[in-house]
Amino acid sequence: MTWYDELDKWTADYLPDMPYEREVPLSRYTSFRIGGPARRMAFPQNGEQLILLLSRARELSARPVILGNGTNLLFPDAGVDRLVIHTRDMNRVARVESDPCCLRADAGASLARVAMTACRLGLTGLEFAHGIPGSVGGAVCMNAGAYGGEMSQVVSSAAVLFPDEGIRTLTGEALGFSYRHSLLTDCPDGVVLSAVFRLRSGDPAAIKAKMDELMTRRKTSQPLEYPSAGSTFKRPEGHYAAALIDQCGLKGLTVGGAQVSEKHAGFVINTGHAACDDVTDLMAEIQARVLDATGVRLDPEVKIVEP
Repeated sequence: MTWYDELDKWTADYLPDMPYEREVPLSRYTSFRIGGPARRMAFPQNGEQLILLLSRARELSARPVILGNGTNLLFPDAGVDRLVIHTRDMNRVARVESDPCCLRADAGASLARVAMTACRLGLTGLEFAHGIPGSVGGAVCMNAGAYGGEMSQVVSSAAVLFPDEGIRTLTGEALGFSYRHSLLTDCPDGVVLSAVFRLRSGDPAAIKAKMDELMTRRKTSQPLEYPSAGSTFKRPEGHYAAALIDQCGLKGLTVGGAQVSEKHAGFVINTGHAACDDVTDLMAEIQARVLDATGVRLDPEVKIVEP
């Protein structure tokens, strides 16, 4: 019996109320709009379901992949023979009762929703996150940031599930944040269940005005009208990836349906029917040309998922 046949039976017996689908096109769930079918996809509705599901999936060698908003992932066109676990239904956001300046958010909550909740409650510090399209879990893992702000500045703690240790609550310091990196970058089996954000009291009108200002800047400078995964490469030390790519005359460079945005050189966009290979081939070409012209190596910020 295949792992997915066994998992089908197990979920029907033990998690009958959890949404669970077969052969799901991943292009529906990624901001790149690229990706073939996931052999199985599950949508746990709370941490308890997620913990049970992950345990059984690992026993069956289903190689689970955690998917939030799918804004930093590139899946192969042939799909993946894996269990993809989507956290969309784990999306609660609430004030921490013991500290009115803290918010607790589930891993699947969008950063936009968390930032808007903070604004409504008169809490400042998350304005930078309003336009970041990812979810809390992914943002904590990669220390997501924009416009001078990043998760390391606001994450007080995170509840993380480790396969061999169970759930641990890690402080922001213990998470080891650095640029687009955390402890979890090096421990990919660790799964964020929720995070607590420590913020400050502020004026809701001023907070909203700042979020609107940053969103206007984002819309003006970034190719939001096209599918993409945001910044394709990390910022090299002492440089900016977009500036290097632009300097090398690569705006508009195209491979198949993938293109270096003419609006923002840091974005590789899907112009309509890009394949996974189009994107990876274009990324490799960008890396080679920038390295040859400037001596600077660009490291991908986009995570390419193995089949």
